[in-house]
Parts: sequence; structure tokens; C-alpha cells
Amino acid sequence: MILVFGGTTEGRMAVKELEESGSVFWYSTKGGEQQIILHHGQHVCGAMDKQQIVFFCKEHDIRLIIDAAHPFASELHNNVANAAKSLDIPAVRFERIYPQRDSRIVWCTDFPDAVEKIRSARRISPAERWTLLSTAGVQSVPKLKSLEESGLEIFHRILERDSSISLADTYGIPHDHLCFYHQGEDETLEFEKVNPDAILLKESGLSGGYIEKTEAAIRSGIRVFAIQRPKMPESFISVNGPYGMRRMVEKLLPEFYPLHSGLTTGSCATAAAVAAARCLMEGTFPETVDIILPDGESITVDTYCLSNSETFQSKSELLNSVAVTRRFASAYVIKDSGDDPDVTDKMEIHAEVTLLHSSDIEIDGGEGVGRITLAGFDCPPGEAAINKGPRKMIADNLKRLYPNQGFRVTISVPGGEEIAHRTFNPRLGIEGGISIIGVSGIIKPFSEEGFINSIRKCMDVAKASGEDRVVINSGAKSEKYLKDFYSHLPQQCFVQYGNKIGDTIEIAYELGFRKITLGIMLGKAVKLAAGNLDTHSSNVTMDRDFVAEILEASGCRADIVRRVHEITLARELWDIIPENLLQGFVNEVKSRCKKVCSPLCEEADLEVLLIEDNGMIH
Repeated sequence: MILVFGGTTEGRMAVKELEESGSVFWYSTKGGEQQIILHHGQHVCGAMDKQQIVFFCKEHDIRLIIDAAHPFASELHNNVANAAKSLDIPAVRFERIYPQRDSRIVWCTDFPDAVEKIRSARRISPAERWTLLSTAGVQSVPKLKSLEESGLEIFHRILERDSSISLADTYGIPHDHLCFYHQGEDETLEFEKVNPDAILLKESGLSGGYIEKTEAAIRSGIRVFAIQRPKMPESFISVNGPYGMRRMVEKLLPEFYPLHSGLTTGSCATAAAVAAARCLMEGTFPETVDIILPDGESITVDTYCLSNSETFQSKSELLNSVAVTRRFASAYVIKDSGDDPDVTDKMEIHAEVTLLHSSDIEIDGGEGVGRITLAGFDCPPGEAAINKGPRKMIADNLKRLYPNQGFRVTISVPGGEEIAHRTFNPRLGIEGGISIIGVSGIIKPFSEEGFINSIRKCMDVAKASGEDRVVINSGAKSEKYLKDFYSHLPQQCFVQYGNKIGDTIEIAYELGFRKITLGIMLGKAVKLAAGNLDTHSSNVTMDRDFVAEILEASGCRADIVRRVHEITLARELWDIIPENLLQGFVNEVKSRCKKVCSPLCEEADLEVLLIEDNGMIH
């Protein structure tokens, strides 16, 4: 069982990620103002001290605590850390993402330091009247009282909720000195109302609107004072995003998620490139590296050194290796796909990095990485099949570490050419190996998401062919028959939907196809006709009563209709329907399939072809 301390944006993110497990957890907030939907989680309200946390954890068999509370909730952080230590259970800190500290801002270590620096700034100001806008929250009011008593006029921006307004009343703040910010509102509007000389805020991170506040103030010529975030307890295990949190939960409490996440080939290539670059620039090899994912969060990846076919397992071995003396370094990452059925699982993703005299980042593919031969991809034909997302991820991570140094990065995958035959690459016109892909950098163990992304990529290639018709089908067998039927169409116009009929039609229509042919075999057709746009057996089985209804509508006798309850597979219908009624049955099935699919592509010419096992197409 997991206990999450939230009430923040990070708390919401944690809940969303934990809900995907289907396991029970607890979500704790100090008050009840945060509206959050929980399906598997249980909400508990009210502040807890250390002893109350310990008691709660023992009572509910809590084995992991996630602290996603506000960064300035120092008392809670310490209580969580001490309680976790007492219980001998891990505590994960779901931290915010913080931008680099801006030199244009006056940084303060705490509230007393801020009061002193604001007082000093006012003393040297020529203005007689000085106004401060504090966005530090209603609980900071007593900490600024001495400034107010010295004659400084202070406006307070607080949350527009009853508890905050009531506390402001308790502190004696006039209502005309209260400001309320509403989501999406331009920060400068508030500055125009108050016309402050200075603004005081907390270093609240990206999710706290920190950048928007500071940039708006600086643009308006307002001095900015910021209180640095407090340090977290050293015992906390820190993550700064939902993917990192999930992977840490999977590591510390493996049974919580029935299926575990993994890394994309793009993340593996990035980590390998970062490790090799650090080896080149610093002369030592890192056994782990932190990489920044496209959403801005960072994760830690294990890396291994490789040079001249030798694997160096320690830094001391590496220092004497030719990888450094020849001004190149090679590293690799072992692909971890989690529980996603990925053919690249456990493969080595290599990166060889050399220095450039410019500041450019050049990225290419080596052994086992495919080459693009058709249009419709992020890169033109002839380029390595390394998608735009991973290319940017590699470049961004290298530039973050070494902004003025250029690198040439060559990604290779030993065995990639052989494994590529088990992927979509051959039909996409990618030859010689696998693709380096990944939008988020993380593989969630929902293979349908990856499959739909593959469908979209196939559809992109079909669109790039210039043909106005796309032929969608369930798999290799039906596609073979359809290729004979549409012999004039190039291979890339045939896209397999597996079971995702609805998603595939929507993607085709979204990309502009107005001639769509749906090839389908009878087993899936009777499911689709019943309204099931996803025909996977885990979601839907053949409805024999519905099939009987189709037989009746086709004019079949009662004895034939009754036989439908004796069959195991839909394809047995081909043998029990009289030949003179077969066409009527086919027309009825196709009509019902078309009725289900047509709303997804209203302006398209949708053709449904029913395929028999022997290749006969109706």
C-alpha cells in the first residue's frame, strides 16, 4: 500500500499515474479544497504530525510514502522523513522541475532574509511611497508584518477560497489589499491594478507559475525578490516527474503495478550518447547517467562502456582505454522494455561519440539501424531511421551538459538488421535495421498505445505515396489477398489494423484519405457489425444471438439459425449457409459493418470487403 501527500499539481500527477495500476492507495491533503477524482485511491483529509503518520502507516500497512506536497511545506517533509525512518520504509519525494536561477532576481534564503533585503532596497529608493505585492501565500502574512509596520504598503495575492480569505481576515488584511489570481489570467493585469515597486515570491518551480510571474514582473520593471526553496531531507529518494515516480514505485514496490514500464530506444540511445560524451569530456566513465525526457523530467539510466569490442566495467579500466586517447568514446545501454511485448527488449543500444570543431550535433545510424527509403517520415529518404523526437532528445541532453561543444553521434544496434524483420519496418520501406523511436521516452506497458503509433506511422507513409486510396486489413493473410485484388497499388497503401479498426479509420480520415477500403475476415466482421470497433478477444467475443439475427435478416431457415449456437468459430458459417443465401448474408454483414464505421469518416467513400479463408473476396 502507498500513502501520497499531495494537494498540489504534483499530487494530481502522482494520482493519475498510480490510478493506472488498479491498486489501492491513499491520498492525503491538509484540507479538502483540492477537487480530485479517485477510482482506486482513498482520500484522507487533515494535517498529520510524525506520530500520526506512523500510526496511519501501521494501520493501513503502508510500505511506501510519496511526498508530493508543496516544496515549502518543510514541517511536513521532516515529519514524512522521520516517520519513514521510524517505520523503515522508503520515502519518495515527487519534486518539481526548477529552472536555472535568474541573476536578475534578488535571491533570499528565507523570509527574514527577504524582509531585510526588501527593507534595504526601499531605503535606497528615491520614491516616498513603496508598494510590495506578495505572492508568497496567506500564511506568510505574519512574516512580513514588520515591513508593514515600517510603512511599506503590502498587497497579498492569495487563493480565492474560503479558508484563505478567512485566515486573511484573522490577520487583519483589508479586503482591498487582497488580490486573486485566476487560471489563465495575464500576470501583468494584476501588476497594473496594484502598480507595485517590488514583488515577493517563492521559488515554486514550473508547476507553480514561477517563470510566468517573474518574467511578467521583469517586463513591467518591477524588482523581484524570491525566497529559495528549502532543502529536502537527505533520506528522500527524489524524482521530478510521473515517469520517474512510476519507475521508482516499480523498483521499490514491484507488486503495485501488475505490468512494468520500460525505456524507448530513443531514451537508450540518448543515455548511451550522454555516457560516451561524458567519458570524452571528463576522462571517466559514468555507470549511470541522468537524462532529460521530452516532458522536462529527468530519469536515471544504467550505462556500460564499450570500446574496440572490449567492455570496461570500472572507471580505472576506462582511463587507460583507447576510447579516450583516440578522442572517441563508445557506450551502450541494455534496452529494458518492461512488460511491453517489444522485440527490442534486452538488445544493446550503442552510441559512438566523437568531438567536432564546431558546436553542431550530428546524428547518424550505424550497424543495425535502418535507412529510410520512402517519403513520409521525419527525415528524408537516405537518412538513418532515427526519429525526430530521439534526435532532439540526444541533442538537447548533450547541449545541456556541454553547450559550446559539438559532437558526432553514431547510434548502432548489434543484431538490429535481423530483428527488424519482426517489426513494421520492411513494410515502411526502412531497410537494414530497426528504428530509433519514442515520443515520451518511456514505454508504458500498454502495447495498444505503441501499436496505434505504429499504425499512424504506416498511414503517414501511405499518404506520402500520393495515392488517394488506403486499404486497411487485419494482418498478413488478409493483406496478401487484398494486394492481389488491388494489384495496381504500391505496398505502402496497405495498412494493418490488427484489432484497432476504429482507430485506424480515424487516423486515415484525419490524414485526408477519402477513399478507404476495409478488408475484413468473418470472425472480426461479426464483432464489428455488432458495434465493436476494437475486436480483440480480450474485449469482445462473438455474440451468437446477434449472428442469428443476421442470419434471419438474410432469409435463413430456423434450423440454420439454430445451428449458430453450435459453432465455435465464425468461419464455420461459410459451411452452414446455403449457397443461394450466401450473398444476402454477405451483404447484410457488410452493410452493418459500414453502418458502424461510417460515422468515423463521414465524407469518405468507405468500401467494406469481406474475405473468406480461401482468399475469396466479396
